[in-house]
Amino acid sequence: MIRKDKLEKIEEELRRLGIHDEDLIEKFILGSGSGGQKVNKTSSCVYLKHIPTGIEVKCQKGRSRELNRYYARADLCEKFKANILKEKTLKQRLAAKIRAQKKRRTRRQKEKMLEEKKKQSTKKALRRPPSRED
Repeated sequence: MIRKDKLEKIEEELRRLGIHDEDLIEKFILGSGSGGQKVNKTSSCVYLKHIPTGIEVKCQKGRSRELNRYYARADLCEKFKANILKEKTLKQRLAAKIRAQKKRRTRRQKEKMLEEKKKQSTKKALRRPPSRED
């Protein structure tokens, strides 16, 4: 069951993007995959197509039709933003962040980082209390 505020939020997002219910083709398809007989017997998989842009979404994240309708609309908003408005979605931003983290440093960057570490270590060494041997 989806809370009313979440439904209102997704409807507002659709309106803001200019996606109207009249422009959508919605079909319910037999589910497939893991989940046993119940999933394979009921038409809980949701297919959405936005006619003006041709964007298609198929969703079977949950076991209920209502939940899948919500997720399909949310996915449609994400795809619309990415394809039409050229905004980076959360998935795309996270992927770019991970790519940047895994990217290898250049030789100059590595040298610069090591220089900074050496400077920091000498600074910390000067902060130590004098030993009794001095």
